Amino acid sequence: MTKLLLPSTYIAFFTQLRRRFSILLLGALCIIPSVSIAHPHSWVDIQTEVLGSSTHITGLRMHWTFDAMTSAYMLDGEDTSAKNKVTTFQTIADSVMENLLQEHYFTYFYQNEQPIKYKVSPGGSLSQDRMKITLSFELPLATPQPLPEKPLELRVFEPSYYVDLAWKANSDITLAEPLKEHCQVRVIKPNPTAEQMSYAMSLPADADPDNALGQLFTQTVTIVCQPKI
Repeated sequence: MTKLLLPSTYIAFFTQLRRRFSILLLGALCIIPSVSIAHPHSWVDIQTEVLGSSTHITGLRMHWTFDAMTSAYMLDGEDTSAKNKVTTFQTIADSVMENLLQEHYFTYFYQNEQPIKYKVSPGGSLSQDRMKITLSFELPLATPQPLPEKPLELRVFEPSYYVDLAWKANSDITLAEPLKEHCQVRVIKPNPTAEQMSYAMSLPADADPDNALGQLFTQTVTIVCQPKI
């Protein structure tokens, strides 16, 4: 394992963010060791619940679990003593959520190729299980969506693909109880071409980020419903 060397502009940018309780997903890239290929450098396991009623989809509940190195970076230098851990975790969560808002929460929801808008998330929380940290938050839809006859598509990705966000299994995307009778979900693996894979693997560590890569290597969750008659 060798330490990844990122462009100096990235290092300066992420260092500045870290001093302000930086955005977890991106700040960690400064120090995380990596294999020789350029992407990714940080890994996030996603669990998602689609929220709604028997007639509408109303939002998403997210749980993002970060790899051990990213988790350690987030807590580096923070006061996690028994007395102050709860306050520290909430302060970090608030800052992460503020920064994720500027990045559209890395979450893209579509109906007939048209984006579905969110409200601002009401906030997030952090929890810890051994060496890993989980960020939990909700994304309410700006307008509840009637159960669709055509599939909805959900993608979660960081545009440059320095961070890999993924559902590990179909069971990691679930439906709220009222939706289970009417809808089904499925995780579709990405299908980049051989040329695209070769390009991604050939990028040197000091290359400028390519913000077209993330969408090429992301999964797509489809939500198919049979509206209640």
